[in-house]
Amino acid sequence: MKDTVNVAKLVPASNRLLAALPRKDRLHFLAGCEEVELALSDVLFEPGDRIRHAYFPTTGFVSLVTPMDGAKRLEVGLVGDEGMVGTPLVLGVATSPLQALVQGAGSSLRMDAPAFRRELGRSPALRLLFDRYLFVRMTQLAQAAGCTRLHLVEARLARWLLMTQDRAHSSAVHITHEFLAMVLGVRRVGVTKAATSLQKQRLIRYSRGDIVILDRTALKAVSCVCYKADRDTYDRVLG
Repeated sequence: MKDTVNVAKLVPASNRLLAALPRKDRLHFLAGCEEVELALSDVLFEPGDRIRHAYFPTTGFVSLVTPMDGAKRLEVGLVGDEGMVGTPLVLGVATSPLQALVQGAGSSLRMDAPAFRRELGRSPALRLLFDRYLFVRMTQLAQAAGCTRLHLVEARLARWLLMTQDRAHSSAVHITHEFLAMVLGVRRVGVTKAATSLQKQRLIRYSRGDIVILDRTALKAVSCVCYKADRDTYDRVLG
């Protein structure tokens, strides 16, 4: 990870979750943050690691990955400027059950764990916000579990691409077949079939790991209902 830069009160809250705080609480919280650059494939923490920092991405985004049998892994969450990485800290838990893997390089605000816990105790508004965020994350995890079990790979790929575009703020993403297979919980041949189908419909352009979304509106129509359900939950509880 690159060197950090101190964040003063002049830095705006470009993380949407923090932007929802009342101004006084937001400025106090930001004064305790530092800005860091997240490099692609950085691992912020592994399962079982002590969580030393809470992260609030601004331009980067992070995959939350759970270990399965042996070397198998499955992505169970994607966090960008709408959220926080290190949510166990909200519950007073110091270790992570998940791997936090940087999937999109960019910036993040960061606060060390002891300072974060002090802020939670100091600010009722902050505590309420993060309690609500935890509710949203739990609801989205339940939605993701059903999605992985019941929905077609093509629809789930469309959903993931939309989620990634929301966080990357770009129509282009670079991702390997291997990682997409982990994200979707399928074999690489399943990824190839789904991506080829979306490309034939002229919804995406896919070549050597580079994916460009060509028609977002049509991609939303192909996506499973989980994409809209996740956004609706966030907007209803935190919007």
